[in-house]
Amino acid sequence: MPILPSYAGCTLATVLKTAPLDPLENRILLCHALRLTRVQLITQSERQLSAAEAETLAALLARRLRGEPIAYIVGQREFYGLDLRVSPDVLIPRPDTELLVELALERLPQGGSALDMGTGSGAIAVAIAHTRPDAQVTALDASPAALAIARENASTHQVRVRLLESDWYGALDADQAFDLIVSNPPYIVAGDIHLSQGDLRFEPVDALTDHADGLSDLRTIIEGAPAHLKAGGWLLMEHGYDQAAAVRALLTGGGWREVQSWRDLAGIERVSGARLG
Repeated sequence: MPILPSYAGCTLATVLKTAPLDPLENRILLCHALRLTRVQLITQSERQLSAAEAETLAALLARRLRGEPIAYIVGQREFYGLDLRVSPDVLIPRPDTELLVELALERLPQGGSALDMGTGSGAIAVAIAHTRPDAQVTALDASPAALAIARENASTHQVRVRLLESDWYGALDADQAFDLIVSNPPYIVAGDIHLSQGDLRFEPVDALTDHADGLSDLRTIIEGAPAHLKAGGWLLMEHGYDQAAAVRALLTGGGWREVQSWRDLAGIERVSGARLG
């Protein structure tokens, strides 16, 4: 990692030009360090950093240069138009997952109920509840730390989401049924090289991989869903870039109907789902 210079006494404009990250990341971390908006960063371009501000910025830059995700450094990530709190206790919400939200919203009846399995930061559940305040949204996660983040996000955006600590369907009443079940479960195969690269190195491993073939949690969700879906209800699941055919096979083998997959903006089959017969 390069030795960082002291930015004490430097203007904001100079820091933006000379800091070691790409321009967008330099701007994000400078705004975060000085608690400035993007507009203030422009209008106060000749403002000089104090020694304390320079020290704060240098610490943030060093974290990023070590590879720590920007979202964890600033504690926030935008998802479906909402600013969400994130921490190393939860996955960083990604744009690909917005497809799952869109598909869910299209299939959720007026006044309907939705279940988000393995909610993490609450990104999916909060996005659904925010867009559809008429809906009854329940979200589950086995991690108390993740549920605390999800609870904070629901409170920040003033949405109603029932949050339960649960190992998949474990905490649900036996007869509790929903119009829609959605999930972005752990689906990376154990030992996948990507787990040791990039942002994934810093994210909670149990939320990334099932420590098996990448399909075990998807199987659990599919097998348990009929007991908690209303007749004609939809099950929608995000999965890996190469898992669509396998997930469709699991659904077809389970007697589901209207089995299909949907592509994300990159053209990858990212979500698969079906309807309960």
